[in-house]
Amino acid sequence: MTRVVLSIGSNLGDRMARLQAAVDGLGDLVRALSPVYETDAWGGVEQGPFLNAVVVADDRQADGHEWLRRAQALENANDRIREQKWGPRTLDVDLVTCHDGDSEVFSRDDGLTLPHPLAHMRAFVMVPWLAVDPDAELTVAGQTQRVDRLLAELDAVDRDGVRLTPLVLRLGGA
Repeated sequence: MTRVVLSIGSNLGDRMARLQAAVDGLGDLVRALSPVYETDAWGGVEQGPFLNAVVVADDRQADGHEWLRRAQALENANDRIREQKWGPRTLDVDLVTCHDGDSEVFSRDDGLTLPHPLAHMRAFVMVPWLAVDPDAELTVAGQTQRVDRLLAELDAVDRDGVRLTPLVLRLGGA
């Protein structure tokens, strides 16, 4: 069985509806949902703020490539267009980390990089992740590290830029 941590975000259109569409698209595979946060765009492209959340899901049949296919299908179903790196998007679904049982999945092939190579630099990934898994760990440069420590190493302005909202994602469309 693989367990995956997905970072979902949107800054175009009905941002909350896009996040909910991603959760609904994963259906009963979802095991945990973080609160929803609003964050300033990351990557240097001028654009509106994002809504971000983390989804933890698992599936006995899925490997890392299947999770990537599912993530891209969710993006495509929400009219994702890849015109500009780190540009505005209707829905972004990133695989942060994947585990097969107790073993972390590592990949650097076929368009799949696991764990996500920039997750440790993104407060908008780590803050929601810690909300659902306070003991989360991420492998960075071959070393397994606690996510709370990685987050503490970021500039305060990055951490403070992840703002909790009153918005709530629902399981099962309820």
